[in-house]
This record gives sequence, C-alpha cells and structure tokens, in this order.
Amino acid sequence: MEPVLKVSHLKKYFPMGNNQILKAVDDVSFEIYQGKTLGLVGESGCGKTTCGRTCTGLYSRTGGQVLFKGQDVHEMRGKDRKDFTKKVQTIFQDPYASLDPRMKVNDIIAEGIRIHHMASKKEEREIVQELLRQVGLQSEHANRYIHEFSGGQRQRIGIARALAIHPEFLVCDEPISALDVSIQAQIVNLLREMQDKMGLTYLFVAHDLSMVRHISDQVAVMYLGKIVELTSSDELYSHPVHPYTQALLSAIPIPDPDVEATRERIVLKGDVPSPISPPKGCRFRGRCKYATAKCGGIEPKMKQIGTGHFVACHLYNKEDA
Repeated sequence: MEPVLKVSHLKKYFPMGNNQILKAVDDVSFEIYQGKTLGLVGESGCGKTTCGRTCTGLYSRTGGQVLFKGQDVHEMRGKDRKDFTKKVQTIFQDPYASLDPRMKVNDIIAEGIRIHHMASKKEEREIVQELLRQVGLQSEHANRYIHEFSGGQRQRIGIARALAIHPEFLVCDEPISALDVSIQAQIVNLLREMQDKMGLTYLFVAHDLSMVRHISDQVAVMYLGKIVELTSSDELYSHPVHPYTQALLSAIPIPDPDVEATRERIVLKGDVPSPISPPKGCRFRGRCKYATAKCGGIEPKMKQIGTGHFVACHLYNKEDA
C-alpha cells in the first residue's frame, strides 16, 4: 500500500541576514497512509508548523522531497497544482487570523466551492447548511461574521471551510491550542468523526501530547528541526525511549492526585539551542543527562529498534562511528 504523503529528507531553511541561516526543518522523513493520522509533536519553535506548511507547498522546500500520491508537491504547476489544492487543505491554529473578518460565514465556507466550480448557487447553499450542521453549528450562523463567534465556534467554521471541497488530506496545524480545555476535546472528537465518515488522512501538528494520543495512529517527536522518535501512538506512550520524549510525557498531568503526587517528573535543564547555530552532534545533548563525548561529535541517525519504532539516540545506535 502506497502512502498518501511521503516526506523524504525534507529541509526548510530561512536566510536571516549576516550570512546566517535558520534551519527550521533539517532532514525530516515520514510517511502517512490512507485514513491514518500522524501526530507531529514538540515544544514551540521545533519546526513542526514549518514542516506542515512545507509539506503542502505553502513554503518552498530547501531540500528533500514531498510526494502526494506519488507526485512531487513542489514540482506541481497549473492544473496539477489546482487539483492538489482541492485534495489537500489546512486547518490553521488561529481561526480568527485565518478567516476573513469582512466575509460572512456562508462566503467563507463556499469560497473553495466557487473556485473549483463544484456546485450551483442553490447546491452551494445546501452544502454550506449541511457542513454547518455537521460541525455542530446552526443554519442561521451562515449570515454572521467571524467576530460574532467564540473561539471554538470559529474553529468549527475553519473545519467546515476545509471540508467544503471534499479534501482527502488535512494538515491540522495546532487546531486546538488556542481553545479552552473544555472545547479542545470537542474539536478532537469532531475531527475523528469527520475522518471516519469521509476517510480523511491527517497530519496533526500539536504540542499537547495528551490530545495527540487520542487522535493519532503514529507520533513523530521533533526537536530543533529533526525527528528524534517515530512510532505508533500506543508504543510511544507505553514505551518512550528517547530522553526528550520521556521528558515530554512526564509533563502530562495525570487526573489522579495520588499518582500525580508520587510520580517522577523529568525537568530539562538549560534552554533550547538556536536553530541558527545548532550544536554539533546530537542537538539534545546540552539538556540530556545521558550525554557523552560521543554525543558531541557524532549526530545520531534514525534506527529501528522495534516493529515500526525508530529513534535517533546514541543510547540505541551503538554501532555509530
């Protein structure tokens, strides 16, 4: 079975002046299969949003390759590019910033339908009404403006807009991080429901590992532009092996006061290095209690340590020289 999205050695660098280069995404590879969800997680500034936007062609690549159903995303032109934009949509982190405040909800949701000439005016209205119903809003909401809605409602409108042209693949760029905790679970459940109904494939970008667990089939952990661990969601949460992954998981609160009071929390020391001048060798070594001299001289490569479980760490790459 061929992957829907295949990312190979993807790089995205930004020139910063004074001959400096910010390496936001530096040699990232992963695959996502039909109907599945890959969660891309990591702390702020690790490059996960840039990776998602480069995968859809919103950013040009510096190196590597992104294949969508066998076609190179960054080589698409004309009709191929337009067809791609119909099949791949993005749900952005900030719904207020990504939705035009001068347009009514009906026009926001219907914009893609009009661009791709998918329906008549009458059919368009019916599609918008049905989408609003599916995302938990009312038909009268179609005639309102974005400022009249709450954050959770605006994100639902963003989801309806993305679904309006029947996409096959969605990049969910931190779609719940700007929402109240009480609303986050509703949005995640809505995304799962839409995935089951429509057979959608997701790249789910987030920094909240507790929510990622409920929607992802696989999870890739990013640190300073690189993936340091990649495995199934169940395996990651039951058997995290990279020290950075272990630290992230230890920060997730457990809703049991007795367990929470007694469990060990891993506190990382130091700051995240600058992506403009990342350290040689392992980029995590300055914050890792297991770091050795080898970590400072040799960059660890991704190695398979179990079925579908990959990690970039010298604790498991004994043969690196």
